[in-house]
Amino acid sequence: MDYSSFLQMHEEFSLLGIMVFLLVYDIFAGEKAMKYFQPLALILLVIHTIYNAIPRDAFSIAGGMFEYVPMQSYVKAILNIGTIVILLQAHKFLNEETNRIKRGEFYFLIFSTLLGMYFMISSGNFLMFFIGLETASIPLTTLIAFDKYNRKSAEAGAKYILSAVFASSISVFGMSLIYGSTGTLYFSDLATLITGTPLQIMAFVFFSVGLFFKISLVPFHLWAPDVYEGSQTNITAYLSVISKGSAVFVLFTLLIKVFGHLVHQWQPILYGLAIASITVANLFAIRQQNLKRFLAFSSISQAGYILLAIISGSAMGMASLVYYVLVYMFSNLAAFGVISVIEERTGKVQISDYNGLYQTNPRLSFVLMLALFSLAGIPPFAGFFSKFFVFSAAAAQGFYVLVFIALLNTIISLYYYLLIIKAMYLNQNENPIEKVSSDWAVKLSLAFCTLGILAVGLISGIYGQISLLSFGM
Repeated sequence: MDYSSFLQMHEEFSLLGIMVFLLVYDIFAGEKAMKYFQPLALILLVIHTIYNAIPRDAFSIAGGMFEYVPMQSYVKAILNIGTIVILLQAHKFLNEETNRIKRGEFYFLIFSTLLGMYFMISSGNFLMFFIGLETASIPLTTLIAFDKYNRKSAEAGAKYILSAVFASSISVFGMSLIYGSTGTLYFSDLATLITGTPLQIMAFVFFSVGLFFKISLVPFHLWAPDVYEGSQTNITAYLSVISKGSAVFVLFTLLIKVFGHLVHQWQPILYGLAIASITVANLFAIRQQNLKRFLAFSSISQAGYILLAIISGSAMGMASLVYYVLVYMFSNLAAFGVISVIEERTGKVQISDYNGLYQTNPRLSFVLMLALFSLAGIPPFAGFFSKFFVFSAAAAQGFYVLVFIALLNTIISLYYYLLIIKAMYLNQNENPIEKVSSDWAVKLSLAFCTLGILAVGLISGIYGQISLLSFGM
């Protein structure tokens, strides 16, 4: 094997180089130099994203353990952009007196999870996939419990790691059954060897649990509300967008590449999960008073909508999935950005606390309103177009009843999203949240997300370019 072929892993090596550089910088830089640590890290990540955003020709290395297709460049770029936005929103949090000493650890852990997701996305072997999954999951647990002196944060970390251990164990058991029935773990070989025997169907069910857990589909969602509430808000946003975005892409890829012959088995499973996730999450979201728990159930519901793209199993489904993740990223990070600013300055996260917010914070209220409208799928915001495309992908494969149920659920979701907007603009409050100031990093991130919500849906070339790569996969 020619080891120089590993140099083709541009995304992985450039991110690893950033991690090593920042680690050395954090260890040896003096107090004055550390003032430039965060801007430097963000600049490097922006350069890394631009450098690797242009798709290349498909290739396979290490005997097929690592497989690259052009669509992966777009997916990784979306994850990078989301990470940049989250790091901007975490700027003030990391500059607080108690957190300055931990800035290096925060960035290293974030980039470690991102590297693990890269390996998951480009894996061509179940062993490589599992390495990527654990590389992403273990640092993520540390991030969830980052504020170790906060009881809720420590509790959230414990709940996440226990749930993740059980989910990973079940997935590994499923992989062992796949290997036992086929004699290989390579995706390219498994495509012809998995024929639908009872053992292979059971192996698929066990393996899928791990990904269903990361996507937080019902009934594998019970960890999400508690972990979202207990984590620092920027980490909650990372869980909701970046982690979920990589998992849904990998799930789609594996269903087509590896379990294509089991389509008549996995489509009914996804059918039931989609209905359960959308409906249950919407009903529970109405009952929430804590905004982070509210967005946790909103996130579960959005995962159910994403399943409509996955269940189609088509190139159109792949294009609509990637586009949906892009739009969802802008919308959700805008919402979490506003919540993060208000929570850091006031400590308030209850929906009732937002009564009359528009009186004192009209700009933050406007950004949150746009984000909620987009998540609800109201035109002309980007969320409308993303839902339209996933519904179209499912309808094109004949899933009319599923699309109809999803459409009915959008009415429920519109109701609970409007509850937040009503609180901000219509509910009276003699003592609303005081005027909140935000630093340049947060303002930049919210402006970028707002631009995405308004522009991504209207620029048809974005979906068109994604579609071209999808049909070329």
